Amino acid sequence: MRPTPFLALVPALLLGLSACTPTTGGPGPTVQTSTPVSTVSFYPSQAGLAWSYLPEGEPTSAVPYVLRALGPSIYANQTVQALQLTGRGADQTWYRTFSADGVKLLGLRKPGVNVRLDPPWLESPAESAWKVGLTWQGVSNIAISGDDGKVQAQGTLNYSYTVQEQRQQDTPAGKFEVWVVTRQVSDTVGGLFPATQQLWFTPYVGEVRTPEGLLLVGRNFKGGR
Repeated sequence: MRPTPFLALVPALLLGLSACTPTTGGPGPTVQTSTPVSTVSFYPSQAGLAWSYLPEGEPTSAVPYVLRALGPSIYANQTVQALQLTGRGADQTWYRTFSADGVKLLGLRKPGVNVRLDPPWLESPAESAWKVGLTWQGVSNIAISGDDGKVQAQGTLNYSYTVQEQRQQDTPAGKFEVWVVTRQVSDTVGGLFPATQQLWFTPYVGEVRTPEGLLLVGRNFKGGR
């Protein structure tokens, strides 16, 4: 499918973090040390949780992106958990389901853009499945629409994951025992996501490094190690 003018803007709209408002000095939002919820799950998603991130290589004095768990929402006629990333002009919300069987992404929104995935994209495996050498993959249909609900483009997305290792990792937010995962993605609608990226995941903490190259620098809850 030939990308339309609308579709040609999608990569920048969805994941063009480096193209957002330039970094400025000064302290970022304060991240509290107390948890706002009674418990934090293996895959943290409780409403009120917040994570702060910076692109790799930036000083900790830079203005961070902030990811917040907003709580239950309805998306594609299903009850999901909404997580919103803001900062430097970014405003993106992911709609996921979380369970012991893994994390599934049903879709994401930015102002003027809605990306729906069917079947949902399996982003993380069952809690008990984590081990070095674990792989999983899948195919989802993609529908991209505007605020009016009209579908602007359709296609397919292929993804695969490999757990490379488990290691201790120093980060601006502290030292974590992370699972190092390589993610590969391809699609037929112009390249919505980085083709190959590495992420770091820690149970009860979340993503210590995101597939977009953002490093955890703070959070408002305790958990993990």
